[in-house]
Amino acid sequence: MRFLTDRKRAVGMGASKTGTEHHWSMQMSSIALIVLVPLFVFTTGWIIGEPYEEVVAYYSRPFPAIVAALTFAVGMMHFKNGAQMAIEDYVHGLAGRLTIIAVTLLAYTIAAVSIFALIRLAL
Repeated sequence: MRFLTDRKRAVGMGASKTGTEHHWSMQMSSIALIVLVPLFVFTTGWIIGEPYEEVVAYYSRPFPAIVAALTFAVGMMHFKNGAQMAIEDYVHGLAGRLTIIAVTLLAYTIAAVSIFALIRLAL
């Protein structure tokens, strides 16, 4: 073992080879949310407090519906990835794995329910 270089000792001991992909995913979803959140606020802000019939008519147009659906989907994926990174850093073992599964299920459920509700509202 003493004949091994520092590099040889470190091979295989690093990250799980997904750190760069995770970081890139977070950066891309952050950039997407920088654009989507103001669009969502400006398109949804006009309809808050209006009667149900006007809301249905508003979301049956494609632009507000697409902006809302993209915001829900990208926001929940960003939440899932960020929460997963935090859990991997601070919760270890079986509890960590179960917590990551629970957060992933929560994020997918929220995204699916919100997009389903939007589709029901738009159609």
